[in-house]
Amino acid sequence: MKKAEQQPHLDIIRQKLLPLVIKEAAFEGWTNDVLARATESADLHPGAVELALPRGCTDLIRFWAGYNDRAMIEAWEKAKPENMRIRDRAVFLVKTRIEAIGEENKEAASRAMSRLALPDQAGEALKLGWRTADIMWTAMGDTSTDYNYYTKRTILAGVFASTLMVWLQDDDDKAWTFLDRRIGNVMQFEGLKAKFRKTTASWPNPAGLLGRLRYGQGKARARRM
Repeated sequence: MKKAEQQPHLDIIRQKLLPLVIKEAAFEGWTNDVLARATESADLHPGAVELALPRGCTDLIRFWAGYNDRAMIEAWEKAKPENMRIRDRAVFLVKTRIEAIGEENKEAASRAMSRLALPDQAGEALKLGWRTADIMWTAMGDTSTDYNYYTKRTILAGVFASTLMVWLQDDDDKAWTFLDRRIGNVMQFEGLKAKFRKTTASWPNPAGLLGRLRYGQGKARARRM
């Protein structure tokens, strides 16, 4: 059986509820009472809402995040960024993803972050950040499958989350200055990592060295036997 979020026909219910909940969540938070009032205002059956949002507002926040991820990709495709440097691509995606939230929805987004920070959310904010970072790297054409796959997404998820926090608390200019600085740090790290791999490519295998230290030099050891 498919999970609720994998059944697109339930998106109709989520789309009806989202703007109603966002409007109240800015003042009341993402609570069950807010969701219940939105359900009544949208003239929806509580059973249908429970089917669409088994975890209540947590699932609606997740739906909102996915909605903003799609808006980011639509903007990305319209921009046709083939000639952008990787640094500029990352900045564009993070900035566009944050702007998709909407200036008027800052308080609701801040309340959503607070909701996902509660102990019962089991790292939901980290999961959503990882998903967004994965979508960003995929859009940039990343095809890594080794440990770089994980490090790239972990680092970019951190940049996205920290920039989002600055944007929620300060004006946009401060957030974009912060983003540019953070992306610069990431690019420096990637450059150093690439140089390290190039420098160490011809170095002896540490495992092989340890093996020889433990078991001897092979042929020489065989001659002594």
